[in-house]
Amino acid sequence: MNGGPSGFNNAPVTRSFIIASAVFTVFFGIQGRSFKLGLSYQDLFGKLSIWKLITSVFAFSSTPELMFGLYLLYYFRVFERQIGSNKYSVFILFSVVASFLFEFVALAILKDPTANLLTSGPYGLIFASFVPFYFDIPVSTWFRTFGVRFSNKSFIYLAGLQLLLSSWKRSLLPGICGILAGSLYRLNVFRIRRAKFPMFISSFFSRLSWPSMGNPPTAPARNLAGNAPSYTTRQVERTYPPTVAPSAVEPSEDSVAILVSMGFDQNSARQALVHARNDINAATNILLEAQSH
Repeated sequence: MNGGPSGFNNAPVTRSFIIASAVFTVFFGIQGRSFKLGLSYQDLFGKLSIWKLITSVFAFSSTPELMFGLYLLYYFRVFERQIGSNKYSVFILFSVVASFLFEFVALAILKDPTANLLTSGPYGLIFASFVPFYFDIPVSTWFRTFGVRFSNKSFIYLAGLQLLLSSWKRSLLPGICGILAGSLYRLNVFRIRRAKFPMFISSFFSRLSWPSMGNPPTAPARNLAGNAPSYTTRQVERTYPPTVAPSAVEPSEDSVAILVSMGFDQNSARQALVHARNDINAATNILLEAQSH
């Protein structure tokens, strides 16, 4: 399962965050200081360590955590395409700050000055993203493996479970704090979902980030998927001439929602489903082919 069209098109904030996370992790790994990452009671209530506070937001403490963490961050770029880079920047800031406050309270309650109780890495952002993933991304397919039923979302959940248990108690607590932070955002505490940064801040990431990999950039048009490019109905019709009357096939709203969550325009998604007779995979191919024209 992927997060829509490949690459970082219309996801400059996600791209910048992934680059920063990878650079911090590799830097401390080369220096052999990965084992020193992570927060403890002493770091916050003894001698306050500012550098640990900063690095704990970006740097993972091991290679397996880095691999699963970056994979999840890359997949969750779909949310930046849905709500736009500006609001997604607010979501990142809120998730990081809220999860840190929960971690702060947890460390104050545990009061163990001898151990690093919290592992390092953007656990707050990653597990906060599982909240909209659970509620807003519909299941499109089900299948069975060895008698066990899985959905197309199962692999994302399994990757999250692996990351959650990667350092056992040290990673379990930050993960739970991230889920709590994501829940607060979904509940629109302090009307946070309406908040926006000034435009010059959000546009900074577009200028800062490296050239996008994957599909070539196209002119963006504002739609229900945030800043995702709009592939017009005319493009779809030009790629696949109509073979059935539009009234003969009524697209499923769930199928439309799935395609919109992947970054496609709602009208184009609906038209592609009509041509594909409600086959999501075929509709996706139609939209991607229209994009390449």
